[in-house]
Amino acid sequence: MAFQKGTLILADYTAKVKDTNEVFETTREADAKSGNVFDANVKYQPRLVSVGEAWVLKGLDDALLAASAGDKLTVEVPPEKGFGTRDPAKVRMIPLRKLGDDAEKVSVGDAIELDDRTGIIRFIGSGRVQVDFNHRFAGKTILYDVNVLKSLDTDQDKIMGLLRRRFPLDDSKLKFEIKGTQLDIAIPDEVLMMEGIQVVKRAIANEVFKFVSTLDKINFVESYTKAKPQEKPAEKKAEAAPAQPKAA
Repeated sequence: MAFQKGTLILADYTAKVKDTNEVFETTREADAKSGNVFDANVKYQPRLVSVGEAWVLKGLDDALLAASAGDKLTVEVPPEKGFGTRDPAKVRMIPLRKLGDDAEKVSVGDAIELDDRTGIIRFIGSGRVQVDFNHRFAGKTILYDVNVLKSLDTDQDKIMGLLRRRFPLDDSKLKFEIKGTQLDIAIPDEVLMMEGIQVVKRAIANEVFKFVSTLDKINFVESYTKAKPQEKPAEKKAEAAPAQPKAA
């Protein structure tokens, strides 16, 4: 039976550029290594997707809407349902000096930030630089190899999936408790000082309220453990100095 829009599912997948076979996104550690895109700081795990709600590219989203748990899919996503077609108007030639201190450092193929946009340098010469503000994969057909693992149907599974999406930690460190219409979420020690933690907490709350309709209150619990005092090494007792003979 096909998924309904808004169903939370877990999917394993690897995405490649069709004409070059370049791996640019994967949830699988083995594929990341074989595709030379492995990042030791990334936790490779199945992707949580709310089907039909633009959490992934439209071409993949459409395929997931027609899929069921356990399906294995090969999905071909054309540019118009992927990263868009190439727009020549997004390619600009600018004076090299506009890059300021970076003008002597950049080379063809580098990604740069300019006017609050990310662009790729395509050409440098005669004091000018050509910057392409199209998405890196604009005009490319994308191939997805997808394993649809399961849908998350219970409140417990939905909450765990949403926490795992925001906190890429081992499940053993993601703790929560449902008390009637209230949810208590323990903030893991590893993310207490994470930049933007307040924004992340708000995002988690909004998502949990959306997918678990029985809840009306969420508490985030932060715990701090008192550090144990370190034992000082035993000090040697000072030996009594020998008595000096009194002067006659």
